Amino acid sequence: MRRISPLEPLVMLGTVVQWLVLAMATGALVGTGCSVFLGALFKTEGHLYDAPWWLLALLLPLGGLINGLLLYYAWEKRRGPLHDEPIVAVNEQAGRMPFTTLWVKPVAALVTLGCGGSAGKEGPCSHIGASVAAGVGQLLRLNAELRKRLVACGVSAGFASVFGTPIAGAIYGVEMLAIGRVRHDFLFPGIVAGVTAFVVSRWWGVPYPEFHIAFEAHFTLLLFLKTVLVGVLCGLAALVFVELCHAVRRLFAWLHTRTGLWPPLAPMLGGVLLALLMLVLPSDYLGLSLPQMERALAGEGMPAAGFLWKALLVALTLGSGFYGGIVTPQFVIGAVAGAACAPWLGLAVAQGAAVGLVAVVAAASNTPLAALIMGVELFGSGSIWYVAGACVAAYLVIGHRSVYPAQHLAYAKSAWIMASPNAPVGDEKVQLSYGLLRWWGDLLRQLRRWHQGRSGGGA
Repeated sequence: MRRISPLEPLVMLGTVVQWLVLAMATGALVGTGCSVFLGALFKTEGHLYDAPWWLLALLLPLGGLINGLLLYYAWEKRRGPLHDEPIVAVNEQAGRMPFTTLWVKPVAALVTLGCGGSAGKEGPCSHIGASVAAGVGQLLRLNAELRKRLVACGVSAGFASVFGTPIAGAIYGVEMLAIGRVRHDFLFPGIVAGVTAFVVSRWWGVPYPEFHIAFEAHFTLLLFLKTVLVGVLCGLAALVFVELCHAVRRLFAWLHTRTGLWPPLAPMLGGVLLALLMLVLPSDYLGLSLPQMERALAGEGMPAAGFLWKALLVALTLGSGFYGGIVTPQFVIGAVAGAACAPWLGLAVAQGAAVGLVAVVAAASNTPLAALIMGVELFGSGSIWYVAGACVAAYLVIGHRSVYPAQHLAYAKSAWIMASPNAPVGDEKVQLSYGLLRWWGDLLRQLRRWHQGRSGGGA
């Protein structure tokens, strides 16, 4: 096919201008909406870490009931046939999302975090970003392909606004759509929207933390290998977290099926169980738990089981029907797990926490590129050698699991694994490849013949 050489540069220049306008406008709207949400969140979250148990026992079930009523009557009954998950909107709904329920999930998240539920803050922001972008696409009557790109860049803008890492947030919003595939045509809109949302949110006064983690000035192979081991351990921690989330969701789905439990009562029951757990677990792992993450990054030692406590509380909160984000918990789980295992490997605690933070994000969300860049944006360019190995190791160790069941599986992570392409990972049944099974069978037969030969020779 002949190139359209005289016109092609002009067409691509027009594409750049088009997305500068669309993505900047979308990013500004999303950054403003996320700033309003984050401003409300900062006033309501973080007041219950030292609360007496009786107050938690009152607020957690009450917050669960309010969540259940909101999500059942204001969301489930009104959203219509469209799903409002950004991944589903891009992969399966041609960039369409229900706009009338935009307010429900941010309000539910404020209730969840305000009453002590263990969850994250980015879920409502990505929801705001995707919904606003879908609304802009419908208002401008864009075609399906442009709507999908716009929704993806709205998600990127939401993540960039809440994390304060505009490039990593932008790539996260694109990379999370499918395991093993990045839509490069989504990158420019995502980056423009992410940077715009970050600048707008900072202009509105949203504070972003700064971390100063000292890594080796010159690359050393020993430190690199140690951080890869941290990545492996944090990949296993992410595996535990993902499996706990799925197990709790299955448990509550079974309760609905077997007992006919009224849906709004499920998160209320979850709140009761959370309150009971507070009799034996530290309340520091309720809410966002950002103080725990900050202490780990400051070099304070963490308990070896700390990541498990956070994973259990998040799984119970979200699996029972509370609404909230699922990425901020990955930060906390990673920082706590990395800080706990760092002394075993002769690493500084802060280094282990920094590497663990991004490694768990790479694994649980299947976003190694975004996690790598996030490490650089948060901890400086000196960390790139070390977070890179840890992120990819964790991404491989967790296998084909995800905190997002709707995430598509584009390519298997290993040549020894077979999987159907472009199926949601929650529905996918991966299996060992025929070549590996044949090799294993041949090896067993050779070992059997060798053993029989040895036995015969000995006789």
